Amino acid sequence: MRVAVGMLWLLALWGHPKAQGSCPSQCSCSLHILGDGSKARTVVCSDPDMTLLPASVPPDTCRLRLERTAIRRVPGEAFRPLGRLEQLWLPYNALSELSALMLRGLRRLRELRLPGNRLATFPWAALKDAPQLRLLDLQANRLSAVPPEAARFLGNLTFLDLSNNQLMRLPQELLATWAHLQTGPFLPGHRTRLVLGLQDNPWACDCRLYDLALFLEGWAPNLAFIEATLKCASPRSLAGVAFSQLELRKCQSPELRPGVASVRSPLGSAVLLRCGATGFPGPEMSWRRANGHPLNGTVHQEVSSDGTSWSLLGLPAVSPLDSGDYICQAKNFLGVSETVVSLAITEPLASTEWSGSPGALWARTGEEAEAAAYNKMVARHVPDIPGPAVLATGPPVPNMKGELTLQHFQMGIPGERTSGPAGRQEARMVRSLKVVGDTYQSVTLVWKTPQAGNTTSFSVLYTVFGQHNMRRVAVHPGKTSVTIHGLAPKTKYVACVCVRDLVPQKEQCVIFSTDEVVDAEATQRLINVVVISVAVVIALPLTLLVCCGAVQRRCHKCHTGGAAEATGAYVSLERLGHSEDGSEELSQHSLSEADRLLSARSSLDSQVLGTRGGRRINEYFC
Repeated sequence: MRVAVGMLWLLALWGHPKAQGSCPSQCSCSLHILGDGSKARTVVCSDPDMTLLPASVPPDTCRLRLERTAIRRVPGEAFRPLGRLEQLWLPYNALSELSALMLRGLRRLRELRLPGNRLATFPWAALKDAPQLRLLDLQANRLSAVPPEAARFLGNLTFLDLSNNQLMRLPQELLATWAHLQTGPFLPGHRTRLVLGLQDNPWACDCRLYDLALFLEGWAPNLAFIEATLKCASPRSLAGVAFSQLELRKCQSPELRPGVASVRSPLGSAVLLRCGATGFPGPEMSWRRANGHPLNGTVHQEVSSDGTSWSLLGLPAVSPLDSGDYICQAKNFLGVSETVVSLAITEPLASTEWSGSPGALWARTGEEAEAAAYNKMVARHVPDIPGPAVLATGPPVPNMKGELTLQHFQMGIPGERTSGPAGRQEARMVRSLKVVGDTYQSVTLVWKTPQAGNTTSFSVLYTVFGQHNMRRVAVHPGKTSVTIHGLAPKTKYVACVCVRDLVPQKEQCVIFSTDEVVDAEATQRLINVVVISVAVVIALPLTLLVCCGAVQRRCHKCHTGGAAEATGAYVSLERLGHSEDGSEELSQHSLSEADRLLSARSSLDSQVLGTRGGRRINEYFC
């Protein structure tokens, strides 16, 4: 009886407007008695045509459930009047935008469920307004990333469901907040402290997933997963592979390897700048100039066996414009590392005329750029000769290649000398300068002098490529070749041939390497030997065949001794004679004349027949 009276009193209280408040017309309200005797109001709204939040929700509502509606957004402080709200369920709506103030005033909120919506982002900072929040359900949304700062607001959660989103990785900061769950003590009889749902996401299995895979691999009694088996979605080679089967490497930011910080190179030479870096994944290497000018070279990338990434910047025929600072950059998604390499070009400031007067600076533009670079390269090796060269004294050396005494000279300031008519005439005197390889320690220079006489003397200047101390070889008048001894194997040299007391032009200089010249000569000799061998192999059998046939006929004649065999063996003889007009012609002897030529008196008779009408007939016999 008392129970019935109590129920009637409760229904009357629920129906009273002041006690119940105004329940939204599109929602249903119910009242529950909790275990402690307190009342809990529940409001459920599930109208598919509802597009806005209900405006008159009773302030004593503890559970608000809006599901399967057309609501698209939650404005700021929409639930602030519901200070007693403990459970906010918004499942399977059309929500795509949430305000960062949506949880303002919900100090008692313990559950927030938002599954099955269209959320691409979530206002993680809004969780600070709900300090007692323990459950957050975001499954089946469109979240593509969890920002690192979200870890500051998820420390109090005991249930987090991020499954069935677009997550490819999780930040290390979030994993660090969960690390204590693997190391903290587990007390028997206590519940698991955190339940995670991470399945059904397109995980990208690269080095950035290393920490998550390691986190899942360790057994933690305080941590449980809704589904423990996570699988890769990319790259394609690992699609469908479980995390437990992966062998991932930890990511590493780029770290540049120590190298040369300053490079000095002579004008016109080729320069190669190197820069190496380690990191995982392999860093992207690039070069740029500190002054912002474009690079005047090519960049080549390579990876060494130890995993170091190298970037090579090649600068061909450097000029003063190429000097300056070059910045090498190594970059991957973890960071950027840079280093500076300084390049200094050593070049002469001005040229000097042969007469000693100051000359113009080395500069070329337009179509003369390529020729100017070659001229500069040759000019660096042309010495300032103080006086005429003198032939070595002493007895002459009987060498057909003209091996003469070497004399040392110091390089002067190079320039464009003998550029007048005399220089051009002298340049035409030496032509077709060639290098013939003898050994790895010597070469022979050969040239032509169509406009020089037998009394013209030449000088040969040579040095190691890049050096400034040159040697001179004086050549005897009339000679057009000279052999240079004492060279270093596998070394590049520059040599010039000029008329004595004059300075060579670029047409009279040649750059060679001792090993390349010798190898080229050896290759040519090998070709000659092969050709001769082939000719001998082909011609020798034919020669033997002809000789054997002749010997057989000779033997047969000696055995028979008859004239008929001779006639049968030599049907006709042809001779090359001179016609009456002075030209050569072929004439044919008769059979009787052939018999006479082959007889014992053929020598005498041929002398008689050889003179016919005062003419001499040249005959060729087998």
